[in-house]
Amino acid sequence: MSDARPRLTAALAGRYRIERELGRGGMATVYLAHDLKHDRSVALKVLRPELAAVLGAERFLREIAVTARLDHPHILTLIDSGAAEGFLFYVVPYVRGESLREKLNREKQLPLDEALQITQQVASALDYAHRQGVIHRDIKPENILLHEGEAMVADFGIALAVTQGAGDRLTESGLRVGTPAYMSPEQATGDRHLDARSDVYSLAAVLYEMLAGEPPHTGPTAQAIIAKLLTEPPMRLAVVRGVVSAVIDAALARALAKLPAERFASAAHFAEALAGAPGRAAVQGRSRSLRALVASVVVATVLAAGWGWLHSRAAHRPLVILMDSPNPARIYDEETIRASGTNADVISDIRRLADRAAKGIGRAGLASLRGARPVRSRSHRPALFHLPWLGRR
Repeated sequence: MSDARPRLTAALAGRYRIERELGRGGMATVYLAHDLKHDRSVALKVLRPELAAVLGAERFLREIAVTARLDHPHILTLIDSGAAEGFLFYVVPYVRGESLREKLNREKQLPLDEALQITQQVASALDYAHRQGVIHRDIKPENILLHEGEAMVADFGIALAVTQGAGDRLTESGLRVGTPAYMSPEQATGDRHLDARSDVYSLAAVLYEMLAGEPPHTGPTAQAIIAKLLTEPPMRLAVVRGVVSAVIDAALARALAKLPAERFASAAHFAEALAGAPGRAAVQGRSRSLRALVASVVVATVLAAGWGWLHSRAAHRPLVILMDSPNPARIYDEETIRASGTNADVISDIRRLADRAAKGIGRAGLASLRGARPVRSRSHRPALFHLPWLGRR
């Protein structure tokens, strides 16, 4: 690809200025580039020539367009894609930080609370994408970027675009989508009809490595790893790292089951199983206790809006309080929530806050809210709560 850089620079002149190579992966070479139109740094990923030849521009652009609609706080957004002078490329924001792979290369094993927090954030991203019908197919430490304490999933949908676009020609070319140490057994055996449970397996393999210091299965070659993947169970995590609780050990064992039917049905269910483990408070980071958080939101709401507004605005409808501990609370009535499909502000708030609220409030804690019930957000996390005693006379 280095010989092709002058051609790439010329092909993208006027749109992007190529500054330097950031790295190379199985499917693409990544460059730091400058978006000339918007005056910003971006990561520009150029598909390998042999992959571009197999895929073709029309198929690539059609398939990758499916992922452009993904909008989640833990997904690296696709901001551009195109074809130029034989190059197929796509563009994402440039994240100033490091990948989980770089962190693991340096530290080998992560503290339990940090590993669980990363897993919860990635699970939130996966659950959102799965409900949009998009399977990642290549969850691995290299595709998890870390920036200011937040995990961002990269290359969302690129594996899907390649698989859907190239089909059988991909296999004939000798190229493989996915990484043996993290791919599910069904992906390793060439099943093209993957579902959410395949990504759950891959995420569990990443969590296993964060805690154990190596993936569930290792070997000198891809073939050796796949052979172990298909025939041997991984060593139980409790044996490798004694500080891991039985709850986490059991959740990982289930997520790493050979058969999809024996795994968690969704990334959300996997995350919930992990959230019930000892040390959950550490995973929640700076989140306050349930009662303190609810109290602060109610107080903020009262101060901002006043009791009279509460009773006159939604006198006969239960109110919904949007949990946002660092900022003033917002309240919406049921009618507003039902109309949120056309209310961009509400939709944006739900997307931004759902993951944060999940860290502070779990299902079990809702019982103490005297009748409050969660309103399902786009990430299937309780980010909104009905407080009927505030919204009725």
